[in-house]
Order: sequence, then structure tokens, then C-alpha cells
Amino acid sequence: MGSTGEGLGRRDLIKRSAALGLITVPTMSFLSACASGGEESTKGPDKAPVTKENPFGVAKGGKLDIVVFKGGFGDDYAKAWEAAFDKKWGTTSEHLGTQEITAKLQPRFNAGNPPDVVDDAGAQQIKLDVLVKGGQLADLASVLDAPSLDDPSKKVRDTLIAGTVEQGTQGGKFVALNYVYTVFGLWYSGKLFKEKGWTAPKTWDEFLAVCTKAKEAGIGGLAHQGKFPYYINVVIMDLIAKKGGLEAMKAIDNLEPNAFEGNPAALAAVEAVYEVVEKGLLMPGTNGLTHTESQTAWNQYKAAFIPSGSWLENEQLKQTPEDFDMKFLPVPLLADSKLPFEAIRANAGEPFIVPEKAANKAAGLEFLRSMLSREWSSIFAQQANSLTVVKDGVDPKIKLRPGTQSAVEAVKSAGSNTFGYLYTEWYSEMDIEIQNASNELMAQRIQPKEWIKRAQAAVDKAAKDPNAKNNKRS
Repeated sequence: MGSTGEGLGRRDLIKRSAALGLITVPTMSFLSACASGGEESTKGPDKAPVTKENPFGVAKGGKLDIVVFKGGFGDDYAKAWEAAFDKKWGTTSEHLGTQEITAKLQPRFNAGNPPDVVDDAGAQQIKLDVLVKGGQLADLASVLDAPSLDDPSKKVRDTLIAGTVEQGTQGGKFVALNYVYTVFGLWYSGKLFKEKGWTAPKTWDEFLAVCTKAKEAGIGGLAHQGKFPYYINVVIMDLIAKKGGLEAMKAIDNLEPNAFEGNPAALAAVEAVYEVVEKGLLMPGTNGLTHTESQTAWNQYKAAFIPSGSWLENEQLKQTPEDFDMKFLPVPLLADSKLPFEAIRANAGEPFIVPEKAANKAAGLEFLRSMLSREWSSIFAQQANSLTVVKDGVDPKIKLRPGTQSAVEAVKSAGSNTFGYLYTEWYSEMDIEIQNASNELMAQRIQPKEWIKRAQAAVDKAAKDPNAKNNKRS
């Protein structure tokens, strides 16, 4: 991402790097101190009467203290939100955009003087479970049950994409609003495809055919972020879910003894990706490149496809030619797949929290309610080139960049056919071991059956963790 920091999926990579010991993370001394609480916060503004229009009793003329992770999405969207909020409520917003969430907020949480709203994301995220154990987070159920700003006859919770509430719930309490809705799959240049007369593939055979035509034209078929096999796993794991159906995905999350071994969908998926390698359809050198190096080469028309999440467009703004026409493509289907082509992996991220000891908690809660309006969701889509968890959250009259518009259309086409793995969050060591197997596969150091064996060994190892019994998908 360069100097601007990490995008949504990049934080997953950082967490996994931390688990491998490749980077350092904040020590437990802070986390323990954070959980211990601290002094009482200073007295906040007097509350106004609670009404349907003002469900939290926001006082006019108070201060609002907001800290935002300034990573892949920047923080211009938050500044636009704050200006709108101040105009409506007569508040004065104090804004801090930073990547140093832990460093900046450690002393404030410890002293009982936290901000009113925090975008708690990035490599230096304060761990949510630690804040929950320390009683540091406000219960956001009141936001969910408040009237929607777009339609007061509806509750806010009824305007959110399915899974948002579950993802932000810890210990039975809704404590984090995961705001950014990311779709995962393949990406291509509409301009390149138009010039070459290629049609976006819907089946894996059609995908291989386009990759072959690309190779004949002196272009790589598939680029991938070789030094971060997280990305090629998007393709492998999506193929498994789409061919084997949701049961195949749940078997992996639930650490079943046949999650990979004895699962025909898993072997078919790995063999399909390996065929790209065997036929020489990878962009030359892609195995040795970082995410930004591969993505920039793809932006230079050196490859037809690249896998990523929908943060890609915003991350590559400076490297993308103006007429590139970025397009999203669901992972094409293997034969006899149980899910349709339109099915996509999609989930929420970027957790926003309101601290329990916020000086102006009422305004913090109202700020989150405002974030879940179509107006603010559209501001985010325009400023950060990404979607939010608000259903139909982008005003159709607003012009979006091509990749973002393509993602909006993909979400509509998918309808209820969205899915998402949980093992990446539940079992980080297992995730890393599967990534490592994919790294060996793409370099042709192992064959598909060996990949299956290693992936199953990672599952079996995770199943021995005593905490595994608490993580079950129905």
C-alpha cells in the first residue's frame, strides 16, 4: 500500500505475519493495563431529551472526539462525516487519523479518557476481546434498535447485510460495528478485454482459455501476490465452496476429519489451480512478488487476471491507468458445482467502537447510527471506493469508480448466494499452514495431493485445541 498503510485484507496478512513472528505486536503489558480500566472519565455534556429523532439524547454544542485508522481507505470519508454531523448537531469534532491506534489510545483507555468513536483497525488494533473483558466497550444494541435515518419505520438492524451483527458480537453483546463490506474474487481490465475481444469467463475451462489466449499474446494469464499466498487461497477456497457447496466450507471451519482428505471438491479445486501453473499460464515472476508489485504489473497489462478483495481499487489508485476500467469477476465454476457462478465470498470488516467511558457517548452512538444511513454510506463509497454493510447503501445517482461499481453489481447479482469462511479468524495457525502449502504448490514444489495432505494435517492439529469445541457452524 506504500505510505498510506494497509487495506482491509492487508490487516489479515499482518495478523498472520505476526503469528509467524515476522513482525512485532504490542506486548500484553498494555493489553492487561487496558483491561484494567483506569480513572473515571471527565463529565460529558448534559444529555438532551430522548426523542424518536434523537434516540440517544445528543446535546447540542458538545464535543465529539473521533480516532480513525488511516490505512487503505484514508480518512477523508470520516472528515466528511464529521462535517455533516457538526452541521446537524452543533457539535465540534476533534479528528485524529493514524495508523498507531494502540500507541495513541493506550494512555487514554488506561486513564479512563477514551475517544467517543474509534475505528479500531490496522496492525496496531487494540484487541476487541481484551477491551470486552475489561468492560471497556459500550453495548451497541441501542444503535441496532434505533430508528433508521432513511426509514424511521424500520430499525437500524433491519437495514444491515446479514452477518453484520453476528460478526460484531462478543460474549453475547454487540460491541463492534464492522462497517466495510468486502467482496473477494478475480479482477480484470475491461479495456484489455475489449481490445483483445475476450469475454469474461464463467466456467473454469473458459478461464483457462482466456489465460491461454493471453499467453499467446505475450501476456500472463493469472498474476498472484506470490509472497502472500493469502490471495491465491481466495481462488482455491472459493473453488472448494462453490463446487462442494456450503457444507464443504462448513466442514473446513468445523475441523472435520474429511474437510480436505476425502473431499472430492477440495482435490478438484487444488488440481484446477495447479493446472494454471503446469500449463505456464502464470504471469512470469509472479511467485516472487509482493502484493503491490504483482498488482502494479497487472495494472500495466502484464496479466489478464489477479485475485483480491474489493479494497484493490482504492489501494491501486495511483498505479491504475485512467481508462483501465477495473472489473470484478466471481471465481469461475468447476464442472458440477453446487453454488452458482454469481455466488461470491463476502464479509464485513473495519470495526468501529464506542468506548464505555466515552465523554460524549450519546453523540458516539448517534454517529454510528448516522454511518448506517444511505447518505453516509454513499460518502464512504465515493471517498474510499468500497462498499458498506448497509443494504442498497449507495445512492444509484452517485457515480462510482469502475471497480467499486462492478462490486456493487456483483453483490446485487449474488443476492443471498454469499458465503464466508471463519477458520481464518478462529485458527490463525491453521490458516498460515494452508497458505504455506499453497506457496509450495504455486512454485511446483508439491503436487495437489500433497497440498490436501498438508491442509488436512493443519485441520487435525487445530482440532486438538481445547477452544475448538466452542467454534461450531450449524
